[in-house]
Amino acid sequence: MTHKIFSMPFAKVYPLYVQKAQRKNRTQAEVDHIISWLTGYNQTQLAEQLINHHSFEAFFAQAPKMNPHTHLIKGVVCGVRVEQIDDPLMQKIRYLDKLIDELAKGKTMDKILRSA
Repeated sequence: MTHKIFSMPFAKVYPLYVQKAQRKNRTQAEVDHIISWLTGYNQTQLAEQLINHHSFEAFFAQAPKMNPHTHLIKGVVCGVRVEQIDDPLMQKIRYLDKLIDELAKGKTMDKILRSA
């Protein structure tokens, strides 16, 4: 079974991530930093993904390099523990959701980005 979100354009959800952050007095730059940390995209590459309306599936498939510390992302998103999600693509999407949730909840960037 393919989830509907896999084919959804990342550009459609990105503004929702930014709005969620901004409602809690966080910035688009922080959202972009989180995306960059997770996926390895730089600002230019991220802008290209948004302009080209690539699906979540393509967005993560084309990611320059997933962060090797993603295994440190733990917790619940949409009632499901992210570390227990079997589908690799869904897990990456939920990792991003979890990091944006942490930003909106006021966590420091060091904690969100799993800095030592």
